[in-house]
Amino acid sequence: MKKLYLLALGFLLSQSFYGQKQDQNIDRKGLLEKEKKSFAHKMNIGNVNPNTLNYDLQYQRMDVTLDPAVYNISGSVTSHFKPTQSLGSIYFDLSNSLTVSQVQYHGTNITSFQQLSSKEIKIDLPASIPANTLDSLTIYYSGAPSTANDAFRTSVQGGTPVLSTLNEPYGAQDWFPTKQSLNDKIERFDFKITTPSQYNVAANGKLMSETTLPNSKKLTFWRTMYPTPAYLIALSITNFIKLNDTMGNPPFPFVNYIYPSTNSNPTSMANIEWTKQIMNTFETYFGTYPFRNEKYGHMEFMYGGGMEHQTMSSMGGWSKTLIAHELAHQWFGDKVTCGAWNDIWLNEGFATFGEHVAYEKLIMSNTEFLSYLQDQVNYITGSPGGSVYVPDSGLSSINRIFDSRLSYAKGGYVLRMLKWILGDTAFYQALKDYHNRPALAYNYVRTSDLNASLLQSTGKDFTEFFNDWVNGEGYPTYTIKWMQNGNQALFNVSQTQSSSTVSFFEMPLPVKVVGAAGQTAYLVLNNTSNNQNFLESVPFQITSVQFNYEYQILEKNSTVTKDNTLSVSSVDKDNFGLYPNPAKNELYLKGISKAADFSIHAIDGKLVRRGTYQPGKAIGITELVPGAYIFTIGEKNIKFIKH
Repeated sequence: MKKLYLLALGFLLSQSFYGQKQDQNIDRKGLLEKEKKSFAHKMNIGNVNPNTLNYDLQYQRMDVTLDPAVYNISGSVTSHFKPTQSLGSIYFDLSNSLTVSQVQYHGTNITSFQQLSSKEIKIDLPASIPANTLDSLTIYYSGAPSTANDAFRTSVQGGTPVLSTLNEPYGAQDWFPTKQSLNDKIERFDFKITTPSQYNVAANGKLMSETTLPNSKKLTFWRTMYPTPAYLIALSITNFIKLNDTMGNPPFPFVNYIYPSTNSNPTSMANIEWTKQIMNTFETYFGTYPFRNEKYGHMEFMYGGGMEHQTMSSMGGWSKTLIAHELAHQWFGDKVTCGAWNDIWLNEGFATFGEHVAYEKLIMSNTEFLSYLQDQVNYITGSPGGSVYVPDSGLSSINRIFDSRLSYAKGGYVLRMLKWILGDTAFYQALKDYHNRPALAYNYVRTSDLNASLLQSTGKDFTEFFNDWVNGEGYPTYTIKWMQNGNQALFNVSQTQSSSTVSFFEMPLPVKVVGAAGQTAYLVLNNTSNNQNFLESVPFQITSVQFNYEYQILEKNSTVTKDNTLSVSSVDKDNFGLYPNPAKNELYLKGISKAADFSIHAIDGKLVRRGTYQPGKAIGITELVPGAYIFTIGEKNIKFIKH
């Protein structure tokens, strides 16, 4: 894996990582390396093993012996499962570098099993198991785990042996029999790990017991009761310093297993303590921490960067950036997990947005945060193409799947743009709704699930938005011209696209106008077509116009110029429009030159308002509850959002 690390590092050194400080860049390199490295040799697997689709894996118990000084594993894994159809044989993902010595079923050894070159074990059952019947079996195995995915690693820290695991995405099968497909989380998992007595074992879930055994051995028992993907099952073993604390309100366990050298490093220890602050911040904006009944914490490991192992992130460094990124994953990546590697942005884009929140709320001044956003925009738009969604043709490339520009940075900016469109309050509530929906919570999700959840939360259909910004490629460049006549300002907006995959980026445009005496007005131009005109009321003389003033959207090389050749009369009066949209208290129409009756219907078709429109007059909508509505006048219909 050394070669792959150097390849990844070289790739990352060629990029500008959003103007972060040097230590943050180093963490980012490690962060990406840890995901890229484990993808290197298993491209043939994809998202689903069809042989494991006919049962629900409900529980696994790992009873194994491990010694960090020895690259080996031996013991058993017991699996409880429920067939979805009559089952005469069952498959588990398991590397053939491990030797299965025995399969036990109902207290009896099964002799009919095969270890396949496809890195599976096929077990023929004595009799077919009916659908929906809970059953179990135990696989006994041993050997040196495959190094193909670098999922199981031994090394030395401070002169002491250390053993750690990192499964993402296909490495779990290298050291225990399981089900790797992104369609079935393990409902409960028990670790029963026997080690030499001088070592401490860290893992997912809650520490149930540590038992002294004969011959200087120790048995450590961890249990997690939350559904967990196989790639997030993890452990780490060395002479850890164990720090048991609490965090949150009401408090829950905050558990850190760290190297002795880290325990004597004041900066690292201060940042570990800072985790409490970012946890409080994330609970405010993302909702209740998803695994409060067990813990949150960190276990140190020798891989680069970090990995969001459920309830206990594995850490190769201790910067605030890395701590925030891995913590954000507990909501986005762990509680709700991408249901295909094509949608890895649902993990990594969200965790990158978690960095946005940490920077904005805790780490940076407003000036520093805007500089960070500017650097991110420059990095994302540094190339004209590439989609956030990973096409099937890209699944053979580790750099494509874990692309720092697309899966991470642009994925994170997709969320910033959603926040701009919806407003902070509606956006953060929609995020909370998304991971709390019964069909999605502790389950696998796709971009379509996020889109459906947003529609349910906000009444706004983001299908076109995701088509443009997730499935499509590139970014827009805007040409904005403006002039003022009295208290009316006219804006003309045209757009070009960096990629032909998107014909037009529909987007509310952020515009700030400044007056001679320092007056300011903030406008939103709902750009839905090219060469579009907007007539806005501005009660002071404009001296300058600023576009995308807080980097709310992705765009590049846009221009804003004053153009006195424009005139209010140049607005196309036949171009029907309703603005602002979204709206709070009032609506205005253009393209309607005489009085006309109108109606407003809720999105479910219920009539909520009738009236007569008078040209130039506002239509009050203060009494409408927030949501989506259809405005109808004559034969014209337009959807709008009431904030």
